[in-house]
Amino acid sequence: MTIQRPGRRNNDELRPLSFKRRYTRQAPGSVLVRHGRTVVLCTCCIEDAVPPFLVGKGQGWLSAEYGMLPGSTSTRKPRDKGGKVDGRSVEIQRLIGRSLRAIVDLGKLGERTLWLDCDVLEADGGTRTASINGAFVALVDALATLKDFIGPAGTVVKDSVAAVSVGLLNDVELLDLEYVEDRDAEVDLNLVMTGAGQFVEVQGTGEEATFSRGQLDRLLKLGKVGIDAITHKQQEALGTAWPL
Repeated sequence: MTIQRPGRRNNDELRPLSFKRRYTRQAPGSVLVRHGRTVVLCTCCIEDAVPPFLVGKGQGWLSAEYGMLPGSTSTRKPRDKGGKVDGRSVEIQRLIGRSLRAIVDLGKLGERTLWLDCDVLEADGGTRTASINGAFVALVDALATLKDFIGPAGTVVKDSVAAVSVGLLNDVELLDLEYVEDRDAEVDLNLVMTGAGQFVEVQGTGEEATFSRGQLDRLLKLGKVGIDAITHKQQEALGTAWPL
């Protein structure tokens, strides 16, 4: 069954996706990712230090922070103040960190920390998945600045990583939900996978609804279609810098 989607997209079609590398000059890696009307600035900075639990072990670390700017939504979103971060932001930045650590060989970083910062400039659904997709590109560019110390980025990056949303709306499986679809979906699932097809994370929830094993299998299959398309876009964006 096909339903009328915003932009007349097919059920298995991504929103327009682009990565603009070196968007800022200060961070070693910076990418502006546009996924439909969702826009996220992803930067990767390098700190020559590690958390206390890793000091002296010769191993690096990767951490992520995520935030939505006040003008990113239709009503102003208050800034996080006094060190307090809302629960949703904490959950998302932990997801970003886990996703990127899954494909990085931290033992080859030396005692350095990679900081991935994902700032949502405009939100129209899929901010967490866009953040992961842009963060990978920013990470690769940042690692290139360390090549004299750790070698090519491909010695540290074990695989690519990408993320996409899928869901059930009116009992129809849809790829890459924008806000109005995500708001009304009976089931919302976020999928994070490596370029080699390994799962990193599956977040699936019924919104006052249930779903069957068959529907879950079809959602995962549809998500894999999206992951493959996003990985191809990441590879196109990085060009000769693609590390794998």
